[in-house]
Amino acid sequence: MFKWILAVGGYFLLGKNFIGAILGFIIGNVIDNYQNVIGAAKAQAQKEGRSFSTDDLFQYYQQRSSQNDIPTMLMALSAAIMKADGKVLKAELDYVKLFLNNQFGQGYATTHLKTLKHFIDSDEIPLQQICLDIKMRTLPEVRVQLIHYLFGIAKADGSVSNTEINVLNQIASMMGVPAVEFESVKNMFYRDVNSDYAVLGISAEATDDEVKKAYRQMAIKFHPDKVASMGEEYQKGAKEKFQKIQEAYENIKKNRDLK
Repeated sequence: MFKWILAVGGYFLLGKNFIGAILGFIIGNVIDNYQNVIGAAKAQAQKEGRSFSTDDLFQYYQQRSSQNDIPTMLMALSAAIMKADGKVLKAELDYVKLFLNNQFGQGYATTHLKTLKHFIDSDEIPLQQICLDIKMRTLPEVRVQLIHYLFGIAKADGSVSNTEINVLNQIASMMGVPAVEFESVKNMFYRDVNSDYAVLGISAEATDDEVKKAYRQMAIKFHPDKVASMGEEYQKGAKEKFQKIQEAYENIKKNRDLK
């Protein structure tokens, strides 16, 4: 059912573009099959009467990501951030639930949360394998947006701890997100006196011309249109990031009295 709904939606969302229809069909078909995959895997695990090891967990990830990339990679990385400081908080879980409800709908969000629980309950999440897999599957803009989403989880309780930042930095590095882009996203959630410059990927010693150039480059690179084919929540996050870039530039302009 979803493959046809999203095919029509993609067609009109991208301005009556058949590429949008094809993308919508693919994503919808993935969603239609996802519940069946989860149910079968759960039944198999119960039949074998065992919990997942690290290797089993990565196989679990691969089996699902081969048919449903986005939800499984989100749940694996979400669990890693939620477990980073040794405790899973309700505020973090609520943030993930809201994201899933907005992205996939309440019925499918429930299914994805079961996948999340598998990763949370595991002793160790095979982050390096998963991140390398994500790096191979996704565009750079999508990986940056994933980091933005993960920072949102970390900030759900009102602050981002050093432990969470370390895990986020590891994930970004393993996914091939450049350090300057990681620092840009980080300073949208974890601010200090130089945060506006860090958001633009420059230092406070940059010249006025360098500030203007950096803003233009960031505005082009992270324009929301870059993730137009992704779901609504990805686009929402991209718009928030783009807004933060604009706010940082306006703050610097004000402080420097730039025109």
